[in-house]
Amino acid sequence: MDCLACRRIGRCFAVLALAVGCLGMLAQDAIARQPNVILIYTDDQGSVDVNCYGAKDLITPSLDDLASRGVRFTQFYAAAPVCSPSRAAMLTGRVPQRAGVPGNVSSTHGNAGMPAKQVTIAEMMKKAGYATGHVGKWHLGYTPETMPNGQGFDSSFGHMGGCIDNWSHFFYWQGPNRHDLWQNGEHIWRDGEFFPDLMVQQGHEFIEQNKEQPFFLYWAINLPHYPLQGTDKWRKTYEHLPAPRRMYNAFVSTMDESIGKLLAKLDELKLREDTIVIFQSDHGHSHEERTFGGGGSAGPYRGAKFSLFEGGIRVPAMISWPGQLPAGEVRSQMATACDWMPTIADLAGVELPQHKLDGRNIAGVIRSSEVESPHEEFHWQSGGGKNPQWAVRDGNWKLIGNPRDTSNKAPIGKDDSRFLVNLAEDVSEMRNHAVAHPDVVKRLEMLHEVWVRGLSN
Repeated sequence: MDCLACRRIGRCFAVLALAVGCLGMLAQDAIARQPNVILIYTDDQGSVDVNCYGAKDLITPSLDDLASRGVRFTQFYAAAPVCSPSRAAMLTGRVPQRAGVPGNVSSTHGNAGMPAKQVTIAEMMKKAGYATGHVGKWHLGYTPETMPNGQGFDSSFGHMGGCIDNWSHFFYWQGPNRHDLWQNGEHIWRDGEFFPDLMVQQGHEFIEQNKEQPFFLYWAINLPHYPLQGTDKWRKTYEHLPAPRRMYNAFVSTMDESIGKLLAKLDELKLREDTIVIFQSDHGHSHEERTFGGGGSAGPYRGAKFSLFEGGIRVPAMISWPGQLPAGEVRSQMATACDWMPTIADLAGVELPQHKLDGRNIAGVIRSSEVESPHEEFHWQSGGGKNPQWAVRDGNWKLIGNPRDTSNKAPIGKDDSRFLVNLAEDVSEMRNHAVAHPDVVKRLEMLHEVWVRGLSN
């Protein structure tokens, strides 16, 4: 081969190498332009317990600011009225029964929870090149395979059971000597440090460490779940209120302040416009003895935690992505926690798992109040035994089977085993219309039976 030919081949290889290099840089830029995602999941927060949802006795500037910079939902539903199944549904995009978590999982070390075969948002994002982090409460399994690092999270910090004392980090129910604080699968101690402050610190560290690449942070704050350990600043602010509202409010404002500190890191690093922030409560407020018998509010709704009346499952929820999604707007379309997985996949441009999901992409709803809800119907089932509590919503009709009212707003009568309401006419659910509309009851019962049979698919 002559020298001229050699030079031409050399130039061709140089051009090819330059082209490959440019493509590589473009690919890196494309990855860098993918949005970060922070999913803030609160615990036992009442349906209207944010100032922007109508709670005039609450101070929640951080959440109010998030709403002003994003879209706030008024008909957003948890997939269950209790902790573990609601979290499983949100993380997998599947109703709790399909996700393998029909009820609360054990808070004892060594007991499994959500099956490892389930695909979480973290696994979906990790496959797309995202750094993935969990901070806060887990309550979805207490074995290596079912703890966060086994479910797609690169890093994890928090408690694995249902609740802890925020200063000692001991499990708050049965005892003694059940200390519950873990980092990446290793038992750790942070004696006397306030857990909300630790969650902020860990969230900041995760964001700082991953600021140069897209990240997904599941910030599962354990507030305002009992024990209601608000800071002294907020206890004094609300000391004029009656118990138990003053204890609950102090913890909600402590929570809101922590959320503000977490999000301030985005502004500090100039990442706010590159980050989708999602906020949701896991279900309604608690009336349990450990929370002084109440304190939270469902506003006009009946029910609370453990109940399939609206107060147990209709929750505050919002999403913000400045410059990309509407700001200061409200959506009344029905949406559910199962919808976050397909919606995040759409907004971030990542591939969804190739199996049946119960969630629907609500990106269109978020962008426009004119887009209809993708849900023609939705189903809930809570508890086991022969007569579990269940509900189906179809349009504005909602039927509850074997209802339970943990808010004690009214007694459940002997003829209320099927409780029918039209939410467009009465969101309070104080009157049962089952006798007046037996045809609707029969139709919704049949819809639910079909849904139950389909859970094996």
